[in-house]
Amino acid sequence: MTTLTIHGDPRLMRHPHREERAHTVAFAVPALQSAFLKARFPAFLYAGLLEHDPGMWPRRVLVADARPHGVPILPVDINHSRAAHVVEQTDQGWGVRLAASTVKGISEAEVARLVAGQPYTGLQDLWQRARPSLPIAQRLIRIGALGPLAGDLTRRDLLLQAAELHRQSRARSATGGQLPLDGELVTAAPSGLPEMTSRDKLSAELETLSIDVTHHLMEHHFRLLTELGATDATHLRSMIPGQNVLVAGVRASTQTPPTASGKRVIFVTLEDGSGLVDIAFFEDSHERVAHTVFHSGLLLVRGTVEARGARRTVVGEMVWDLDEVAQARRDHGPQAALDLLGRTDPAPTPAQPAPPQCTLADGTAGARLHPYADLQPAGTRSADLRRLGHRSPGSAG
Repeated sequence: MTTLTIHGDPRLMRHPHREERAHTVAFAVPALQSAFLKARFPAFLYAGLLEHDPGMWPRRVLVADARPHGVPILPVDINHSRAAHVVEQTDQGWGVRLAASTVKGISEAEVARLVAGQPYTGLQDLWQRARPSLPIAQRLIRIGALGPLAGDLTRRDLLLQAAELHRQSRARSATGGQLPLDGELVTAAPSGLPEMTSRDKLSAELETLSIDVTHHLMEHHFRLLTELGATDATHLRSMIPGQNVLVAGVRASTQTPPTASGKRVIFVTLEDGSGLVDIAFFEDSHERVAHTVFHSGLLLVRGTVEARGARRTVVGEMVWDLDEVAQARRDHGPQAALDLLGRTDPAPTPAQPAPPQCTLADGTAGARLHPYADLQPAGTRSADLRRLGHRSPGSAG
């Protein structure tokens, strides 16, 4: 490590051990503060984390972590959501109300008008006073943001009403008129359309908020995972190192950091509703697994349990897109899913240029970068199911 001399006095040289201690303290202080808040004021901690997004975990992982700690996550609501995530008192204690600003594509001006006009009596009142664009109104409807104001109307009924309000507004704008507050809608009565299914609602939440609010994304796969004999994060903790295991979950994080050897290791963290599972894929498995790891949001992994102190991690050997396994089971029965897992010839990975035969020093003591390793910090997060979690921009697969 390079030393720094100030005014030529060697007594003022930077000491590497002091730097390490200072670095440790810099992490220890916020860790201790966070632990205190999580133990005493968990709802306030989660509201702050959701609002300021300080770490590598996407918001849906924070929400999944809040539930087992007794913190209700309250959905976006046109009469209760604010511009920021706030804490509300509920029957189960303090909960976190998701912010209106979480809605995909909503502008600051639309959020300000929405909050300023609260409370609303229904969709037409919202349309008249908050003046959301049609896409934003449709997203609010799909995620159930009108809540009890919908009455007997389904979300599909409300989508028809939004389209009718948009049509009437455009017609009146063309003639210089204005939509009256007490005007009656052509589609005000129930249309007879069925309500959105739970899968439809979950898809709408993921698309609009990037968060599975009403229930966990993995709930639809619990039966399949039981049939396959998969282990969740809770039970993984009691497994013996060396055991073979199947684990599954939503890909929450993917990283390929520098290593001392310069060889590429893909680290993946899965979130399954009961906790987090850390998985490492070494180079001998990359030809089989890399494409699926980097291009699927729901993963099913076969591997071997390893101990890291009191923690349990998995060394991955094979991976499948969980959605594909689930579809095989739905279309052809349980045996089809088992047959898919029994295949030894995985789907071919698209051809990629061979990496340069060199490694790069990254400035970290003893660490070297594989040419395909990550070179940048955490990347963007989107509602695309393939990219639900953190992915470093260098992780192209």
